[in-house]
Amino acid sequence: MSFRSTVRSLALVLGAFMIPAGATPAQAQGDLLVAPTRVIINGGGNAEIVLSNIGAVAATYRIGLELRRMQPDGDFQEIAEMDATAAEKAALEMLRYAPKRITLQPGQPQAIRLSARPGPDLPDGEYRVHMSFRAVPPALSAEAVQEQLAAGQLAIRLTPVYGITIPVFVRKGRLEATATIANPRLGGDADEKWLELDMRRSGQRSVYGEILGKRGSEQVFAIKGIAIYPEVEARTVRIPLTPEQVARLQGAIRIEYRELPENGGQLIAETTSAIR
Repeated sequence: MSFRSTVRSLALVLGAFMIPAGATPAQAQGDLLVAPTRVIINGGGNAEIVLSNIGAVAATYRIGLELRRMQPDGDFQEIAEMDATAAEKAALEMLRYAPKRITLQPGQPQAIRLSARPGPDLPDGEYRVHMSFRAVPPALSAEAVQEQLAAGQLAIRLTPVYGITIPVFVRKGRLEATATIANPRLGGDADEKWLELDMRRSGQRSVYGEILGKRGSEQVFAIKGIAIYPEVEARTVRIPLTPEQVARLQGAIRIEYRELPENGGQLIAETTSAIR
């Protein structure tokens, strides 16, 4: 898998993390670059995720595991371990990783090692957790604390906190999946336009790839990182369109759902329709 970098927008929050939901071969948030951003372990084994500090100062990151469920609109809901299904609990129990906290100097990469050992009695299926990489804000220096105390001030410091999550899949057994595309339609308002699709999945595992819109040999639009996970059989996909793309949607449009080129580019689903 190639390590093509896609830099996402920075998020500043207080008391929470903004976690990108999409997956690409490499992903950055703040000064942290993670590659790859989608890990599949077939039948048990090992994998590595490389973290790189692309900033100008040293940074510390905490690594953990989370449970997230896809919703019909493609967003994710965080799930507490006490509310986890048997499959989600099994995913947490079978995955091991190290280290759990790292400090990276500027320009320094480091590998996180993962291993999965599904038990022999575990039913065949796809098991998934989301691995999180969260920045640890630097502590206030002793000198700064003393200055505040001497001045009799109570200071509230707003610190940007950055995080990335990536899905980690453990697949046991021979798993198949298919998908369909239906009901493409235009939506939007005066400020933005989009194309909506109804997508369905069936089988024992997730599907993942890119959606391409073609009119003859001309490619009208493309969007990568579209997944349908086993917890949802159907989801709605919204594809942002420029005014120029909307104008080029006249007539019959062929819409393809394919694996990413670096994964072989195999056709997963297709439909041809006049967009209205």
